Amino acid sequence: MAKLKALPDEIDLHGLRHKPALELVRSTLQQRYSEQGSFSLVIITGNSSVLQERIFNEILAQTDYTFYIPSWNLGQIIVENTEL
Repeated sequence: MAKLKALPDEIDLHGLRHKPALELVRSTLQQRYSEQGSFSLVIITGNSSVLQERIFNEILAQTDYTFYIPSWNLGQIIVENTEL
């Protein structure tokens, strides 16, 4: 029986410019959805509220995923999808 590779529970966008960061977020979410259906992913953005806003407006707003910035760490976004 083949072992499935575990996908990372988080992606760290530190040091990436906005365009490659957005591409990484978009591709990771597509991969997660196609391979797992239900998932939880932490996107580490650091202190860039501009990048967070772009992720919300350009990617997450067009999906049915649940997403939020946790009060205990304002430098990350938690994205969740639950398939019933």
